[in-house]
Amino acid sequence: MSDTHGTNVPDLRGPSDTGAGPRGSTADHGDDHGDDHGHDDHAHASEALGPIDWAMWGVGVVGVIAALVIVAGFALATHFSFIA
Repeated sequence: MSDTHGTNVPDLRGPSDTGAGPRGSTADHGDDHGDDHGHDDHAHASEALGPIDWAMWGVGVVGVIAALVIVAGFALATHFSFIA
């Protein structure tokens, strides 16, 4: 991995940019799974979900019904049929 393939571009990334140290080494992290950093590496939220927003669900249902009415209108206007 030390071959630069003829380019003279310096590595400007620091240890804070990669999170693993210079050139991606894991010398100071080892087999860290986030247990000691106060976060979960597997994205499991510890907070509960909020209440159901019935108004937004109602708006979504009205939108779906409106879309079905539009599709039915196009089907009637074009004499659409599944039977060829």
